[in-house]
Amino acid sequence: MALSGYRLMWMIVLFDLPVLTKRERKAATKFRNFLLDQGFEMSQFSVYMRFCAGKEQAETFTKRIEREAPQSGKVHVVGITDRQYEKIICFDGRKREPARKNPGQLVLF
Repeated sequence: MALSGYRLMWMIVLFDLPVLTKRERKAATKFRNFLLDQGFEMSQFSVYMRFCAGKEQAETFTKRIEREAPQSGKVHVVGITDRQYEKIICFDGRKREPARKNPGQLVLF
């Protein structure tokens, strides 16, 4: 099967977790560290992204996130195709950043 920008996926995890108590801060830090250990990169505060080879891999990560999500707060998982990712427009202040570059693909088969 050929690689397609419409099959390759990006997972975006957005979360709003309470951090008022020591226990809540510890849970939020544990969740952020879990995302990093799973290969996610911080895009913004409380927004993490990861490239996936397809829907099946994205579903595997979604199940892991469901198991590790803290008991309180909100966590959203959004999947977008690689083609949609290419069209993201970012600003740093009012300055438009260069277009995002997709990671190079390594085909082993």
